[in-house]
Amino acid sequence: MDSPPAVVAYVGLGSNLGDREATIRSALAALAALPGVDALRASTLRESVPWGDACLGQPPYLNGVAEIRTSLSPGDLLGALLRVEARFGRTRGGRWAPRTLDLDLLLYGDLVLRGPDLEVPHPRMASRRFVLEPLVELAPQLLMPDGVPVKALLFSLPPDVPA
Repeated sequence: MDSPPAVVAYVGLGSNLGDREATIRSALAALAALPGVDALRASTLRESVPWGDACLGQPPYLNGVAEIRTSLSPGDLLGALLRVEARFGRTRGGRWAPRTLDLDLLLYGDLVLRGPDLEVPHPRMASRRFVLEPLVELAPQLLMPDGVPVKALLFSLPPDVPA
């Protein structure tokens, strides 16, 4: 039986608790070790300020993006990402709660999916400089499923959107 074709997907990486860089580097290794996933490359990590009223007083995040090739379905990939988060001590608090590790499925090939547990492309990625900058670093010519260049989304952000 043939295996499903591999799809290029992009995963947002973030941490604002503990040794952020070590956690993200270890999480990248954990992603690469998943059956059905090949970690191709990762962006430079960059610091960003936490978002939302619940974030007041939180330490800054370290963020980046990983490009992977996977034969997992979007739902199976999301499940794998959640299991990796849990291995690194992620607990599901409220929205914008501090996190040891945050892994977000940003893009899965050209797929557009709007389900109760998974939305692809990630519904808030177009307004987040800390997602778009590393994504453009990895894939400067990348297009969203609707044909909009990711670089155009980055350049359209107002200057007051934090890094």
